[in-house]
Amino acid sequence: MDVDFEKGTVRITPEKGSNPRTLKLSNKLLSMLNRLPRRSAYIYNTGLLEHFAQNYRHQRKSVAWKLNNPRINQITFKTLRHFKATMEYHKTRDILHVMHLLGHKRIENTLVYTHLVDFQSDEYVSQIAKNADEACKLVEAGFEFVCTTPENLMLFRKRK
Repeated sequence: MDVDFEKGTVRITPEKGSNPRTLKLSNKLLSMLNRLPRRSAYIYNTGLLEHFAQNYRHQRKSVAWKLNNPRINQITFKTLRHFKATMEYHKTRDILHVMHLLGHKRIENTLVYTHLVDFQSDEYVSQIAKNADEACKLVEAGFEFVCTTPENLMLFRKRK
């Protein structure tokens, strides 16, 4: 019910006093959701999360067994949320962006995710674009524009 297929967004309902928010979905995820059978207004039958969580635990246990890595069983939804927030902060260095992404009302809650980021590391991967098509592809890959050289080459960078 919260997925808008036309706009390509999902509405996140707040929990524990957090802010509501709308997130953009990738075209690949939208097409995967469209292929699911429709038996009700919910993507996951009844809309109850316990069935979904139980399936996640079963799949996680299966993967851990196949890879012979019991540590995989320690990965929770909260672990994935923490990882996403940490990587987003590492990529953007914008704590307010991460705060909005997570739906936090207080910056103190978001600051928990910054302790894992190595502030000493400012290493970048650099790329050069010769035309607008190449520049567009770099931006879509997460690179940020730095400057244009006297030879009309565009320099881009992305954190390692």
